[in-house]
Amino acid sequence: MNYPHPIIAKEGWPHVAIAGFILFVVHSTGGWAWSWPFWIIFAFVLQFFRDPGRLVPVVKDAVLSPADGRIIIVEKTFDPYARRDALKISVFMNVFNVHSNRAAVNGTIKQIEYFPGKFVNADLDKASTENERNAVVFDANGHTVTLVQVAGLIARRILCYAHLGDKLKKGQRYGFIRFGSRVDVYLPLEAEPMVTVGDKVSATTTILAKLPGLD
Repeated sequence: MNYPHPIIAKEGWPHVAIAGFILFVVHSTGGWAWSWPFWIIFAFVLQFFRDPGRLVPVVKDAVLSPADGRIIIVEKTFDPYARRDALKISVFMNVFNVHSNRAAVNGTIKQIEYFPGKFVNADLDKASTENERNAVVFDANGHTVTLVQVAGLIARRILCYAHLGDKLKKGQRYGFIRFGSRVDVYLPLEAEPMVTVGDKVSATTTILAKLPGLD
């Protein structure tokens, strides 16, 4: 298991503290009659920023899901970051999913690119090229694997903690996106998809594809 943070993501601590303080003040002065909406808000903030530990499956050649959510794209297309034809698998995250992002493969980061952009619905195809996004390109035992964090309709903050030259392990936490968003995964064409559109996936524990030769 690879989990360096508490159950509530560090990105959520200020939000939880603010929501908790407001709840305390309102409940202390107005009781349940006034505070019940703030209990709902507090509960939503807690669930949004939850970040449970995950077990890494011991499966040969596995590409793991970098995010919780629903598969919205499985197709062959062009990877504009590594500039090659690729298999693309996209995971859409709604506000009820865990928004911590994790490495899909063991590999060394050889490229990071940030692009400012729009905030259209992350479920739309054009979000991949028009929305704010951050691309991380891995060298995974000679294979190129690209993970792209894409902002959504109400997402306004992409966080990436990885740096050029970093060596990440499968399931290692490398970023976070606040509120609804998506992660695009670009793989070599020889990768075999293990998911289809509509499948629900979990970061680290779900195998997105098989790619021969991975560590």
